[in-house]
Amino acid sequence: MLVADTFHHAFNSIKSQLLRTMLIVLAMSIGVTSVTVLIALSESARSYIVHEFEALGTHLVIVLPGRTETTGGPPPLFGETPRDLTLEDAESLLRSPYIASIAPLTIGSAPVTAAGLERETNVFGSTNALLRVRHLNMAQGSFLPKTDSDEASSICVIGQTIREQLFANTPALGQWLRINDRRFRVIGVLASEGQSVGVDFDEMVIIPVASAQALFDTNSLFRILIETKSRDAMIKAIDDVKKIIKLRHEGEDDITIITQDSVVSAFNKILTALTIAVGCIGGISLIVAGILVMNVMLVSVTQRTAEIGLLKALGASQAQVQWLFLVEAILLSLVGALLGLSLGQLAIAILRVVYPNFPLELPEWGLLSALSVAILTGLLFGVLPARKAAKLDPISALAKR
Repeated sequence: MLVADTFHHAFNSIKSQLLRTMLIVLAMSIGVTSVTVLIALSESARSYIVHEFEALGTHLVIVLPGRTETTGGPPPLFGETPRDLTLEDAESLLRSPYIASIAPLTIGSAPVTAAGLERETNVFGSTNALLRVRHLNMAQGSFLPKTDSDEASSICVIGQTIREQLFANTPALGQWLRINDRRFRVIGVLASEGQSVGVDFDEMVIIPVASAQALFDTNSLFRILIETKSRDAMIKAIDDVKKIIKLRHEGEDDITIITQDSVVSAFNKILTALTIAVGCIGGISLIVAGILVMNVMLVSVTQRTAEIGLLKALGASQAQVQWLFLVEAILLSLVGALLGLSLGQLAIAILRVVYPNFPLELPEWGLLSALSVAILTGLLFGVLPARKAAKLDPISALAKR
């Protein structure tokens, strides 16, 4: 039996049993669709979160008050650590030759008022260095001026949402904004940044860090953001930060240091594992489809007993009969896989329309793996029916026994 004959018999069998063919193709396409969509969602979520952390800044190091190793959880807030971080601590870090810039942060929530309109929002206290460290862009005006960090002044920079809600019909620059019982003049408006790792700069008001400490009646800092001079300098900068803070805190090693790379790496590992997990969950549907392939093919062997007997009587070997059924199973799986990939791409396109801000993409490895697993499933679950057909006795098969 030639290879062409094998495919000819397989095609004729597929065309003669349309209902059986449709069931197998439908089951396989559903399995492939679920695998592709799940892989696309999980892989896109991984890429999105990694991109969000990478967008925080270049060569970013974050210094937090408190030790996560000793508290067993997130670093506590103001006044609860062995020693709070201060502006003097932040300024002392510039002694390190590996640090390019530092941005001390004080954060609080307060009502902001302008022209009779009021809303609650987050207030950032920082310095001019925040613009560089967090890669912020200005839409109007200018950012906080380069002054000493301990110099308080009544100026502020607002986000786009604050501008639209409080200064919708008037220019925001030069206007007065009241935060609690203090007034600040608007000197700049940030370009729309959207949310970045839970921080929405569009709804932010940024004031000098000394002014924020006076506003919230605190001398401590919430965080210190550091930009190192290069990626290679990051490790040496971290060592310097530990040494400097330890000397200033009377030998206490009471800070936690988080690097951008470590956060990205941790999330990358977690979400890669999640991608594999959801891919396996989607693969269960392919196994179900494979079982259907096997059952339908077993029925097909029973229905085609006389045909198998005739082929073997004419000299077809066991291997040739076996390949006859395996080719049929592979062809059905291939058609189902291609249909599933098409449906998966359609589902992804619909999700892109529904969630335009989420970068949903199916990686090439996801497409190839879904296609390969579908064909392999059809091949594996087609082995049992094929072996059963190959072992039929020609005389008994011709007699349909």
